[in-house]
Amino acid sequence: MKTITSRDNPLYKDLKHLAGSSQARRKAGQTLLDGVHLCQSYLALRGVPLHCIVSEGALANPEVADIVMQCETAHAYVTAMPDALYNALSQVEHGVGLMFLIATPVLAAPGVLTASAVLLDNLQDPGNVGSILRSAAAAGITQVYCSGGTAFCWSPKVLRAAMGAHFVVDIHENVDLAALVRASAIPVLATSGYAEQRLYEVDLARPVAWLLGHEGQGVAHDLLALATHQVVIPHMGQIESLNVAACAAVCFFEQLRQIQSK
Repeated sequence: MKTITSRDNPLYKDLKHLAGSSQARRKAGQTLLDGVHLCQSYLALRGVPLHCIVSEGALANPEVADIVMQCETAHAYVTAMPDALYNALSQVEHGVGLMFLIATPVLAAPGVLTASAVLLDNLQDPGNVGSILRSAAAAGITQVYCSGGTAFCWSPKVLRAAMGAHFVVDIHENVDLAALVRASAIPVLATSGYAEQRLYEVDLARPVAWLLGHEGQGVAHDLLALATHQVVIPHMGQIESLNVAACAAVCFFEQLRQIQSK
């Protein structure tokens, strides 16, 4: 284990840049996982990180100490730093004092859709994107395709909202969704508050692709026109529509219900 004591340390400067800049994360192909849960999930599902960073105060925490030991046993780089330096680096308020530096996966360009998938069209809110990833993983959907305008999936806010889902799904970013929909070998279902077909009237006991759109504008008109089905989730009361993450969860688990009912 090495120790950093100065803000002028080159590694610390690099970490600070990554922590505060989405552009830096994209350019470096790296991101930071902050907190015990994300680090434990990464170790269990993906292996050792590029670097384990820990605050000196956190070393007394048994969970943190166990993760650090696993990293050292696997010969991963481990660096400790004073709590003040770590807290200036972390974006988690009252965090535990542990983070991993990891490489963000680079996946091959998507081919023809044959398995259930999620297509995100210009979703802006990182919390919504993370929640959708979490629901997809819980429902057994492992393929996610994001348009260029969708929030960067490996940002800290998306990572925290997804709670480890990143490590069990394949995330494709900057995808031409129109081309993907046109070539799809499975039905593509677009959610729309103006659709006439109700979600529960569609046969979902088969692979389908879920097309979800911008929080305010919904799925773009050109993509809606390409979808196999446009579906609406019926609801009561004075609320105009569901939040897109809530809508996604209803869709995914209605599909799971139908599959398990066969």
